[in-house]
Amino acid sequence: MPLILPSNSISAGGYEVDNSLRFNSGSSDYLERTPSSEGNRKKWTWSAWIKRSKLGSEEFVFYSRESADNDTRFYFQDDTFRFQNTVSNTTNVRLFTNRVFRDVSAWYHIVISYDSTVTTPDTNSIQMFVNGQKETSFSATIYPSQNQDTFVNDNSLHTIGRRSDGASNYFNGYMSEIVLIDGQALEPTSFGEFDADTGIWKPIDVSGLTFGTNGFYLDFENSGSLGADVSGNGNNFTVNNLTSIDQTTDTPTNNTNTHNSLIKDLPTLSEGNLNVTSRVGSTWETATGTIGVSQGKWYCEYKVITKSTALMFGVISMTEVNAVANGKHIGDTGLNSLGYGYNHQGTKYNNGNYSSYGDTFTTGDIIGIAMDLDNHKLYFSKNGTWQNSGDPESGATGTGSAYDLSTGYDYTFGASVNNGSDEAGGNFGNPAFTISSGNSDGNGYGNFEYSVPSGYYALNTKNLAEFG
Repeated sequence: MPLILPSNSISAGGYEVDNSLRFNSGSSDYLERTPSSEGNRKKWTWSAWIKRSKLGSEEFVFYSRESADNDTRFYFQDDTFRFQNTVSNTTNVRLFTNRVFRDVSAWYHIVISYDSTVTTPDTNSIQMFVNGQKETSFSATIYPSQNQDTFVNDNSLHTIGRRSDGASNYFNGYMSEIVLIDGQALEPTSFGEFDADTGIWKPIDVSGLTFGTNGFYLDFENSGSLGADVSGNGNNFTVNNLTSIDQTTDTPTNNTNTHNSLIKDLPTLSEGNLNVTSRVGSTWETATGTIGVSQGKWYCEYKVITKSTALMFGVISMTEVNAVANGKHIGDTGLNSLGYGYNHQGTKYNNGNYSSYGDTFTTGDIIGIAMDLDNHKLYFSKNGTWQNSGDPESGATGTGSAYDLSTGYDYTFGASVNNGSDEAGGNFGNPAFTISSGNSDGNGYGNFEYSVPSGYYALNTKNLAEFG
């Protein structure tokens, strides 16, 4: 059975993107900059790599506003991507995609190339590209008149991650490799290329580009200055409510597992779909991962941020993720025995059957999960101590394992919560919560509170590439 990978996972070598920035709409995260002077408002190129978390809402990616009636905006609405310029409250440029962007496991590369200096600006001069391909199907289009200015490169407030005219329309997800070219309308090949082996569109090194007066390049490498422009222009952005904990290694070249916001009857997801919070009442709500695996050894951690009623962590077959979300918890009945959980009372669950297994856990505790799909064993730890005297490195012996996993299935990690104040934070290598130590796997990936058992790995595409 093949591994279930994100739709645009990259396994080949080449240029590596080391960091991205995680935006959480609930924390009002954004970046801002006001240029000291105007650049070229008639010709420019904007490029960014984006991984969405929240669907269905209006979320702004990039925005420049001169006044209430004059602005340029790049944003998601109804899960389509939209570019729009408005002057005197009249829209004079518009490209609204028919394509929807609903794959929360994937990184999208979006480029907008604008040049109104030609005699008749049209589809060859005002262009949008997604993953290296030119968009040609739009629900709405307005091409500008010759020499029509935008407010990109204007000496007005530019924001990344929200509208600049008020505290609204925040972006929820990840962004990486954000570039603005002032004075050139470029093709996407200036920012990416198709991988020779996989055919997947991937980033290339953009440091040699000419960025222009107000151009910038944000790579989010400097944790002490997340808004630093590395183009050489010094066009730095001011950071608002973003800290080093929001700098992640979930990137276009190493896509990492998160919780899947496409699954029905979800709890509330936040912090880039890592944190899981129950909504209201006493109904079980379950969040499961975006990546499924059928072989190898995999490790993750869940931190109990708030324990009010009930929480459960574990693994489940990808064939049952929709069933478990429908008012059920991991290990509940009706899941074809393909969910395996460990709850706050110290009991383990499978197909509604439970038995004593380990210690109870509560607010502040961290539960580790070691999933051995080479030997089909499952282990749980509490604050670094493997329960039931378990030994994840015991191989086929399975010393102290909680369960023998059914063979022939793809599994993913998951968390179940039961009350409006129950919350857990998933750590698949990029925690949204502070940890006191910092441990990586044998390949050097991940940032975990406790030591990763030998031979186990963080669930990301770099580690998955080893399985072909």
